[in-house]
Amino acid sequence: MATLPPTRPRRLLPLSLGLFQGALLLFFALFVTYDKPSARAEDANLVANQLYGIFPLFQDIQVMLVVGLGLLLTFLPRYGLSAITHNFLLFNFSTQWALVLQGLLHHFHHGQVHLDLQNLLTAEFAAVTVLISVGAVLGRTSPCQLLVVATCEVPIYLAIELAIVTHLGILDVGGTITIHVFSCYFGLGVSKALFGAAQRPAHPKESPTPRSDLQSLVGTLILWVFWPSFVAVLCQPGDAQHRAILNTLLAMSASAVTTVVASSLLDRDGKLSPGHLQNGSLAGGVAIGAVADMAMPPVAALALGSLSAVACILGFRFLTPLLARKLALQDQCGIHNLHGLPGILGAVASAVAILLASKDTSGSHFSPVSPVRCNASEAAEGQCGDRGAGRQALCQAAGLAVAIGGSLLAGLLTGAALRLPCLAQPPEQLCFDDSLYFKIQNQTESPGPGGTAKEEALALKERV
Repeated sequence: MATLPPTRPRRLLPLSLGLFQGALLLFFALFVTYDKPSARAEDANLVANQLYGIFPLFQDIQVMLVVGLGLLLTFLPRYGLSAITHNFLLFNFSTQWALVLQGLLHHFHHGQVHLDLQNLLTAEFAAVTVLISVGAVLGRTSPCQLLVVATCEVPIYLAIELAIVTHLGILDVGGTITIHVFSCYFGLGVSKALFGAAQRPAHPKESPTPRSDLQSLVGTLILWVFWPSFVAVLCQPGDAQHRAILNTLLAMSASAVTTVVASSLLDRDGKLSPGHLQNGSLAGGVAIGAVADMAMPPVAALALGSLSAVACILGFRFLTPLLARKLALQDQCGIHNLHGLPGILGAVASAVAILLASKDTSGSHFSPVSPVRCNASEAAEGQCGDRGAGRQALCQAAGLAVAIGGSLLAGLLTGAALRLPCLAQPPEQLCFDDSLYFKIQNQTESPGPGGTAKEEALALKERV
């Protein structure tokens, strides 16, 4: 593609971010306020208990998204600085953008947006979708393109979440459908529209090294440890939250063990693939989100974790090369294997769990509690009758279809917009290289493996 004069793209990022932050400051000054403190002592104690109940889980999620996910993306040996920095930038940009949109949509009363920790938490869930989606195009896009993805994806996520959670009434406490499935197919749509039908050969700078794989695996371990907080934070305190934590731990433990088994069996010499470990170990956490707080035996969580890990590993081994060969689909981080396939498996499991939970252990049926669907607490306790359970299972399937179809269409449109020349997509020879965006010490003297002095000089001109 034709290169732009260096001044224009180099100034586009700080100008756009500066305008965004300035507009956000003005919006907060005019419209945003905190909830008024309670004057009654018993109400104040209730607020304090709620804060102490949610803030430790909130902190865990912060560590997951900023540290764990950032390190997970450092498997590209010459793109680690960019991966962590862009992840951090997109997290903050998307969270602030979601706060504005959510405030106007749900929390705007008497000319004011009332802000609390719950609002910030749900805004960060919207940011998660962006962080997952951009994994499909990691290393081949400029920061300006990534900001466009975030700008488009956050309102679409909020609209689809409203449609499938509020109107369809799906049960998805851990975001299996609303976050993982949605973000996966949005990212794949972006990738397909941006890179077109031409199959791209492997880039010389995208092969992981032992050091980059080790660093990425540390990110996996951080995500693995804190994942139960992500799933359980929005559950009702008490039995439902306790159940969600236990089910998530069981599913992730099973997926970790099964990943080692599957990866070893698929290799002729019985050796493990670092990429399989980095992703398959987390697959159980993706799949369990839709059923985490439901009444089901512990063995079901173990089985779902194992099945999701197998789906993830087989996806890396067979499906990703097939999609690249037949559809020319680029998926740099394998988000379809970690988020798409386990997400679909978890959605199917939620429908099955709802149908099975409508019967007690003796086989008798509970009386119907709703002519249309059951709510989350009823499904969690197995109190949906035949009619309610059947319709709720259909709602789960419909929600999955809406999430896949809506996100894929929106991703294709967003990817088409990213082809605009002003967004400064990096040239192919400078993809997966930190020198395009960072001042690397002695970079002109030591280009590093896979690079040349000519490429480094070109990087200085093309920095975006």
